[in-house]
Amino acid sequence: MDIYNREKRSEIMSKVRSKNTKPEMLVRRSLHALGYRYRVHVNNLPGKPDIVLSKHKSIIFTNGCFWHQHPGCKKASLPKTNQEFWRHKLKGNVDRDFITHKKLKLAGWRIITIWECEIENNLQGTISQVVKKLEKYF
Repeated sequence: MDIYNREKRSEIMSKVRSKNTKPEMLVRRSLHALGYRYRVHVNNLPGKPDIVLSKHKSIIFTNGCFWHQHPGCKKASLPKTNQEFWRHKLKGNVDRDFITHKKLKLAGWRIITIWECEIENNLQGTISQVVKKLEKYF
């Protein structure tokens, strides 16, 4: 049983953002400070990627561990209430991510996925790994 009534739960869930999240903004600021220039939420690419580095033909997704079900992460656990709904919802997110990545790779893009927990635990280390990947391909 949920501790909130239907209206309150709806209000809480409506505040969950899909763009310009805190982890995404931290990554964007860090990359910009290092001199990388990019576009954000490009509508004409599958999945409207968070960060598009055209010069490097690379795309960065900053994924929330819960919403995109980060394998092995404690934040990716299934809620105890309404499990069937959440199982279906989260599996749909993972399946959509897979299809989006496949389309982008077929179009010649390199994909880098950064997880919310990686950003929270070690932002600078995560950014260093991203920069290494970008330099490796460039």
